[in-house]
Amino acid sequence: MRLLHHAFEAAAARLPAKTALVAGARRVTYAELAQRVAALAALLQADGVEPGDRVVLLLESDIEYAVALHAVLVIGAVVVPLGVTTKADKLAFVIDDTEARVLLADERLAAAWQGVEARCPSLRRVRSAAQFELAAPPARPVRRIDQDLAALIYTSGSTGQPKGVMLTHLNMVSAWNAVQAYIGYAESDVIGLALPPTFSYGLYNLLMGLGLGATVTLERAAFPIKLAEALERERVTVFPGVPTLYGALLDLPQLGRFDHGAIRLATNAAAALPTRHLERLRQAWPQARLFSMYGLTECKRVSYLPPEEVDRRPGSVGRGMPNQEHWLADEQGRRLPHGQTGELVVRGSHVMRGYWRRPEETERRLRPGPQEGERVLHTGDLFRTDADGYLYFVARTDDIIKTRGEKVAPREVEDVIHRMTDVTGCAVVGVPDDAMGQAVKAFVTLKMGSMLQPREIIRFCLAHLESHMAPKTVEIVDELPKTESGKVRHAALRER
Repeated sequence: MRLLHHAFEAAAARLPAKTALVAGARRVTYAELAQRVAALAALLQADGVEPGDRVVLLLESDIEYAVALHAVLVIGAVVVPLGVTTKADKLAFVIDDTEARVLLADERLAAAWQGVEARCPSLRRVRSAAQFELAAPPARPVRRIDQDLAALIYTSGSTGQPKGVMLTHLNMVSAWNAVQAYIGYAESDVIGLALPPTFSYGLYNLLMGLGLGATVTLERAAFPIKLAEALERERVTVFPGVPTLYGALLDLPQLGRFDHGAIRLATNAAAALPTRHLERLRQAWPQARLFSMYGLTECKRVSYLPPEEVDRRPGSVGRGMPNQEHWLADEQGRRLPHGQTGELVVRGSHVMRGYWRRPEETERRLRPGPQEGERVLHTGDLFRTDADGYLYFVARTDDIIKTRGEKVAPREVEDVIHRMTDVTGCAVVGVPDDAMGQAVKAFVTLKMGSMLQPREIIRFCLAHLESHMAPKTVEIVDELPKTESGKVRHAALRER
């Protein structure tokens, strides 16, 4: 039996003197990190945390995050990670929803957590990162199995309230093994993690890197120039990114002056890379093998596009990863042949147990599968497949625009707008319209100093798209609203 934290423990025993984490000027070895994990594990037990209890993490992407993550797992508790932009009301909601016993918090985020103990009856203690190494008796060993919960990761709910995705040790280890089988991270790698480890993509890169004995550099991506410098300075070999992060790097005029020749693997998830981004990335890092991938919190990963297929199938997120089955289904739930468009359905041991205390939402997403007694994940994402079964993302079912009696997938319009050289980002949504039901609207960000006008963008779209797909209006904005994992928040734009 293998639990999620066992790989890190083995790496620390095997490579005690090797650098495990780099965070700015701070560096810790595997031995030092393991010692800090043990100290916090003991402290949490002294606080009364028992196996199965929930512990909320509100921490910056720093060494203390890795310490907290592994310490919670070591004592058999459940990790509940929250992003650093979480506000007080959402924090209190999650603590109440999970009946969390302890909050591990960063002093720099005090505005969100100060006073939370008075609002949340279940909470026994708030521990700041500065208290992680206080003296306590050694942690007691606990017994857990791979069916036990490892994490509750909160994601947006259809009702407006966030919902916790229940992931067992088996779910997360299964996903880890499947990803590692095709991506091939190595002990010698230096993983440049500019993604927040509070969300699935960044979280797994942190867990996998430390579980394999690699070095993980925690980089804050607020300033692309600083990130470019760090990739060169640390000789990063693996870079996981999302389209917004790659876009920020590629827009650096001086990017070509940096030596990023050590990067051997670059991965992309959250959303497919626009074709223009893909071409520019291949020019900037010609030596890097690029994996385009698709996944969601409810099962971590579904598909990947092998690097040798990137030029042949631009826009595709590949086919299924090992040890899973997937297919497309129509509105009646029937399997569709290749070449059709439908909802993606996923089957495997990496599929979540369900949504925490949300039975109705769980029933909507987890439905009976082909084997007696099993349930499979209906993702709510529309894809099309080509004749060979490669997947192409179309839209979230909630994001499809219905205009003039036709259906428009935002991604198709966004891809066209991204071809314009002055465009740095765009998002397309449907807005109410008395005549058309919904009208297509594009929000666009531009390169600094660009004089590109909305009417020029509309004309470009009319020249490359059917007329009902072209935006009726275009709004130039300074930035697009994004989640902490880098996805554009289309719902926020629709509300706007």
